[in-house]
Amino acid sequence: MSATTPVTSLYNADADALLSNTESMQRVTLLPADRPRLEAGRRRRVLWGQDMLMDVLDGRYRTVICGVNDHDNTHGIISQIVQLITTSQWSSGSITSYAKVFQESVALHASDDREPYVLKYDLDSVLILALLRPRGKDHFSVADLTRGNRTITKMISDRPEPRPVATVSFLDGVSNRVLTDNGEQPTLETILGSMFDAGYRGDVYPSPSMWNHGHVGVFPTFPFPEGLDRMRQGSS
Repeated sequence: MSATTPVTSLYNADADALLSNTESMQRVTLLPADRPRLEAGRRRRVLWGQDMLMDVLDGRYRTVICGVNDHDNTHGIISQIVQLITTSQWSSGSITSYAKVFQESVALHASDDREPYVLKYDLDSVLILALLRPRGKDHFSVADLTRGNRTITKMISDRPEPRPVATVSFLDGVSNRVLTDNGEQPTLETILGSMFDAGYRGDVYPSPSMWNHGHVGVFPTFPFPEGLDRMRQGSS
């Protein structure tokens, strides 16, 4: 037996060599996740490099979580989904109109309530649970996402019908962005931690712009390995 470990090729022909120099390409550096005790509900998948819209169209999910507002959702992923699913009777305009009517009803009957609400859009082949941006705000806060995901978790827990479920990261959003108290965009780790603490255990899709962080290692699951915290403590 050879003392060296054989190198397994990834592609046929010369593709390995052609793809070995990818500095100018969108890419991520995927690191192996920890192998914790095998137990359901201990982690959530982070789907680097995957196209959420294609996965939804391919029927991989029964439920999709995203954001919605009562002003303009033209550039939001919710509008892209309803345009691509031919069985849907929703449009970008009707989605926004429904959110506006709901928001106005809340303002009339529960004006002191600042909780984010979850709107249901049934597209026949997929259910969208849309987190409604709080009235008068042009963005979500991390606290909004935590409370909203806590509500969503209650809606889908102990029920097999809504699963499997996937969510956007809300980062780099155009129609429905998320910002910290100082007006900056939070880290992906902050978002993942917020959703995890709220009880959400479905899949999450990073924004395509994050595929340009090839110089930084990323993990395919959350929580991240404990070794990451030890590394941070050692660098301080």
